[in-house]
Amino acid sequence: MTQSMEDQSPPSTESMGIFGRFLSLWVALAIIAGILLGQFAPAIPEALAAYEYAQISIPVALLIWGMIFPMMVQIDFAAIVNVGKQPKGLIVTTSVNWLIKPFTMFAISWFFLLVLFRPWIPEALAYEYLAGAILLGAAPCTAMVFVWSYLTRGDAAYTLVQVSLNDLIMLVAFAPIVVLLLGISSIPVPWDTVFLSVILYIVIPLAAGYLTRTLLIRNKGQAWFEQSFLPRIGSVTPVALIITLVLLFAFQGEVILANPLHIGLIAVPLIIQTVFIFMLAYYWAKRWGVPHSIAAPGALIGSSNFFELAVAAAIALFGLQSGAALATVVGVLVEVPLMLALVRYANRTRQSFTLTST
Repeated sequence: MTQSMEDQSPPSTESMGIFGRFLSLWVALAIIAGILLGQFAPAIPEALAAYEYAQISIPVALLIWGMIFPMMVQIDFAAIVNVGKQPKGLIVTTSVNWLIKPFTMFAISWFFLLVLFRPWIPEALAYEYLAGAILLGAAPCTAMVFVWSYLTRGDAAYTLVQVSLNDLIMLVAFAPIVVLLLGISSIPVPWDTVFLSVILYIVIPLAAGYLTRTLLIRNKGQAWFEQSFLPRIGSVTPVALIITLVLLFAFQGEVILANPLHIGLIAVPLIIQTVFIFMLAYYWAKRWGVPHSIAAPGALIGSSNFFELAVAAAIALFGLQSGAALATVVGVLVEVPLMLALVRYANRTRQSFTLTST
């Protein structure tokens, strides 16, 4: 990682234009619009819901592809060979995500949902909410982390490796962790959902980004690619994010409106877990001398969740109207504004990091 990269001012959301500068507002409006759409024009989400495979909504998958393609197209694959020079970043990310996060999610959620909030949540329903929290905790972020990495001026090539490694681990660790924490002998985890998600959210946009970058630089030149193409495509990410949230909350708006108090109660342990995991990974990486461009995305991978998989798994395992499905949707509800706050925190504390690895 070069000194010049670390010295660059953080992009915050301003580099994403008007959408980025007011992204929290757009998220709030998207949530409201999605719920209203589900209430007054239910035929639209119902029609879109028909286009799915392995419990994955194809329209939502395409929108997520739109979110991460602008980041993928920026990746210089020649830089990936330098990832081995920063093994500490991978150690922090994988350790926090798989040895700590699922178990703290279980412990924190169990305490709040089954103990502290016992007077307000029936026990059977509390266990369903806990199941949803476990599904969130066992699935570190895959798609949205490229957005968070971009906003913190993360190393795109290194972020790709971090996410890819977590995806590989998830293929073998997701089911055992969920089974262990739910205390059930066996759970029919939708393996095709996991594999298809990796293909949709990593392989396809990565291949498209590589081909696009290679062809454009070859035909138009590096300067045109960086000064003309990248600024134009940058607006695709926030637009796709907003439309995704509208559709997601259109699908689940009925359940949200039916449980307003429970929404707030479920959100409490999820927020605490998110902040705790971020701080743990972020300052562990800082103490080890990991550059900010690696530490920030790494911490954000664990603190955010692969909500697409969590929602799909909750619906497949427990049903659309289950408490588990509701808990995963609440995870989406709190994640975007909370992650934007953590992005701002990471950008404000950038200068406290060392500029070179140790």
